[in-house]
Order: sequence, then C-alpha cells, then structure tokens
Amino acid sequence: MLLSAFLSKRFRAHSGSNESQNGFVSFIAKASTIGILLGVAVLIVALSVINGFEQQLVHRLLSVVPQVEYVAPNRPIEQWPSKVENLAKQPGVTGAAPFISVNGMAQYKSDLKAVEVRGVSPELEKNVSSINQYTQGKLISQLDLDEVILGAQIVKQLQLQQGDLVTLLIPQVNQTGSDILAPKRVTLTLAGIVKMGGPIDSTAAFIHLAKAQSLLGYSQQQVTGLRLQVNDVFYAHQIALRVGQTIPDYVYISSWFRTQGSLYQDIQMVRTIVYIVVFLIIAVASFNIVSSLVMEVREKQANIAILKTMGAKDSTILATFVMQGLTQAFVGVVLGCFVGVFLALNISSLFTWLSQLAGANPLEGVYFIEFLPSKLVWQDIVITVIVTFILAVLATIYPAWQATRVDPAKVLGN
Repeated sequence: MLLSAFLSKRFRAHSGSNESQNGFVSFIAKASTIGILLGVAVLIVALSVINGFEQQLVHRLLSVVPQVEYVAPNRPIEQWPSKVENLAKQPGVTGAAPFISVNGMAQYKSDLKAVEVRGVSPELEKNVSSINQYTQGKLISQLDLDEVILGAQIVKQLQLQQGDLVTLLIPQVNQTGSDILAPKRVTLTLAGIVKMGGPIDSTAAFIHLAKAQSLLGYSQQQVTGLRLQVNDVFYAHQIALRVGQTIPDYVYISSWFRTQGSLYQDIQMVRTIVYIVVFLIIAVASFNIVSSLVMEVREKQANIAILKTMGAKDSTILATFVMQGLTQAFVGVVLGCFVGVFLALNISSLFTWLSQLAGANPLEGVYFIEFLPSKLVWQDIVITVIVTFILAVLATIYPAWQATRVDPAKVLGN
C-alpha cells in the first residue's frame, strides 16, 4: 500500500512536469475535481436551506397555526371549560384552549379587507400558541373586550395606526340557516399588530372570546371550537384522532397536516429532488475520473510495463491508479465541504444583503418567513462525503483494472 501511494504521487508529479504533453489529461482531472467540489458544495448548501425551512416550519409556523382543532359544524360546543381541562390532561397534549372563528370584514374609513375573526381566551391562548412572540403593541394575553389585534398586512392595506378605531363586520345567519341577515358591526381599538410573515399577516384578526360570544349570541359556556398543542407535531393527526374520541360533541377533527401539510410535503419533495439531481451531478464529475485515468493509463503504459518486469504485483498497480482517482475526489470533497459549510453558515446574511441591494425580497408575502433560513446538519455532510467517495471508487476501478492488463512484452517490445 505504501508503494502504491508513492507511485501515485510520482505519477502525479510526472504529469505536472510535462504540461505540454499531458495538458489535456490534466485538464480532465481538474475538471472532475472542480465538478465534485461544486456538487458537494451545492448539496450542502441546498440541504442546509431545506433543513432551515423545516426548522422554521416546526418552531415558527406550527407554534402559531393550530396544530389540532375540533370544530363544531352545526351547534356550538357546550361547557367548554370542563372539556378544555379534560383535553389538557390527555397523553401527548401540552395545552388546550377554546376559540370562536368566523369570517368577516375589517373596515377603516372606506377601505375593506376580508379577515378571519378569531375570538380567543387571553388567559388560555398562550398554552396553544406562540403568537405573542410576533405581536407588537398589546399582546393577546393582555387583550381587552373592546380591542382587536390585526395582521401586519391588514394594517398596511387599511393604512391603520395603533390606537385607531376599526370596524368589524360579522355576518349573521337566521335560525333556519336559509337567509343571510345584515352583518353586525362592532367598532374596536387596534391594540396590537401581528408581524410574522406569510398568510397570517393578511388574514388574522384576534378579539376577546367574551366579545365574540356576545356578537354571535353565545353564552359564556359556548364556543365553536377547541384547539390543542401537542408534544410531537409530526404525530399531530394520530393524537387528534385519539383525543377526539373523548369529546362527546359532534365535531370536525382537523390537524395542521390538512392546512399546512402541502407545505411540509413540498419541503420533503424538494429534499428528495435535490438529493437525486446533485448526486447525479457528482456522479458525472466522478466518472470524469474514468476519462482522465484511462488516458493516463495509456500514457503510462511504459512505466507500468517496467514496474511489472521489476516484480510489481497487479494489486500494487491497481491500488496505484485507484489512489490516483481518489486523490482527485478527495481534493474536490475537502474543498467542496469547506465552501459548502461556509456558504451554509452565511447564506441568510448573504440573502438579506442581496435583497437590500436589489431593493426587493422575493420571499416577502409568499412564504411564512421573509428570510432564507439555514440549518447545517453534520449528518448530511457525512452522507455526502461517503456517497461521493463510493462513486469515486467505482469510477476508478475500470481504468485501474485496465492498467493491470498491460503486457510488458508488447509494450517494451515496440
């Protein structure tokens, strides 16, 4: 093995000293190294961004949007305090709270904006939502009866300022449910602004639970739904089905997989596509090693023949050219890891700088975040390095085997 390493080093040094004669072979070798470098770097950066989106999905979006909801379709849920207390004790549940949800309109002067009016309990909402972290002004836990908290996009569209009076229009349906009555109008003070990024900023309108009950004619014991927070968001649907059996009311069961599941599936699909595409790029770069080694074997036939006449074994020749190819891959992998890790750790700052330079943020108002997240997972780097070396080894086997088939009598006889 030491002899093979020594011979591989001498062959590389010999190739470098005859640049005019071996320029094309050297170019192919460098091209394969650069291809591996770029492939490894791109894979590390892409996976880090995907991991960042998944982390933000769990710790940002799913900490605010309902993880599990039980919604009454026909009649309100009765005696909600006892049911919330019972739900909070169920295995896998970390918090429970009531809510009243109804679609409505927010009006300021002559401007209107469709909103989802959500009546919440200031005392219990913190058990199921981290919305307070993204609220400016008064928090939901401090919400009074005559106050409302709106999303930042609603505030921007209606040109509101904190402290302004906002009118909410709540639709009414008569008892038979066949006719729509004139909407109820209620004027509230804008006490806080939710600025999280994404659809929540353009739809959310939070009011006090008691205010929502009075607007819809409900008693203090009636709500339209119950909301849960669970200890493992990826098992939310299973927990929702199991815990839902303890509710005596007729309710619709909903989890975040129904409302946000497509986003999570998109993230996983992009991860799979990135793996496939970038590994194909690395494979192409790795198999460029085949071309460079095949040409090098042909140019080194005389050297190989002399080594064989001096007693070199086929295994020594094989290991020499395998090491030759692995050296190219090693340089590409090391430099690719360095570049990839550096970019992954700084991609968020780089994206912000480029957005400021361009004067526009392509993520603004599109996703639930307005920055490019990144989370470097060392297991991804390990998998990338291992797969790249496996491809490199496979690429070196054929030309190295061809080197062992050189016939000294034919080569030296000519």
